[in-house]
Amino acid sequence: MRAFFIGLQFLTRISIIRQDNWTAEDFGRSVKFFPLIGAVLGAIYAAFAYAFYTFLPTRGIVLPIHLTAAILLILPPLMTGGLHCDGFMDTMDGVFSGRSRERMLEIMKDSCAGSNAVFCFVVLMFLEFAILLDMPKDVAVSALFGMPVIARMMMVAGITLFPYARPDGLGKAFAQYAGRGALTFAAVCTLVLVVPLGQLAWISLVVSTVFTMFFANYVQKRLGGLTGDVYGAITTLNEGLVLLAFLAGALIL
Repeated sequence: MRAFFIGLQFLTRISIIRQDNWTAEDFGRSVKFFPLIGAVLGAIYAAFAYAFYTFLPTRGIVLPIHLTAAILLILPPLMTGGLHCDGFMDTMDGVFSGRSRERMLEIMKDSCAGSNAVFCFVVLMFLEFAILLDMPKDVAVSALFGMPVIARMMMVAGITLFPYARPDGLGKAFAQYAGRGALTFAAVCTLVLVVPLGQLAWISLVVSTVFTMFFANYVQKRLGGLTGDVYGAITTLNEGLVLLAFLAGALIL
């Protein structure tokens, strides 16, 4: 369980058992537990949604819909410390800069956020806010539970199926020591967690898988592989995509 708690502490603000001495192997071994870490986050998000949409209204407390959506929107970056958002913004700055491969990688290492990063992040937040506003209340709990599970499964796919673009870096430990067995274990965990959520969750999983393969292949062609920032971008984009798939499925089916 050491690897699980290391992954939990690294990917979230949750630190149940404090881990201070991490090795590259520890990071790699933690990869297979990413969907389970997503389930921990999903349980928290779903609990908030249940409280807002079911528990509190039965006691005569109804929060304004815009406030509710805003709270649900900021929960993920609060619980993860904005880790994946930072990777998303760095990726948008670098990959869409129109520069050479070497310059793209330099831009992604720069701690300053450029115009591409700010624009893409604001657009994503607006879209997710709108999705949460329109999300049927009876779907929101399942969507918010499945969202981080599926998104972190896609991160595992990016880590294990695509080469790492840099000669070194924190993300290289994930790619180097995870192994294909991590993908199988993570996929089984994801199916166990997602299948009981029903048809909308299955659709979201398929949509996220197709998108991740397309996006990761596109980035690989530009950078020669993926980086830790790209792992964060995959996670962040898939969280929004899962919410969108749940909403679209609820409206169509």
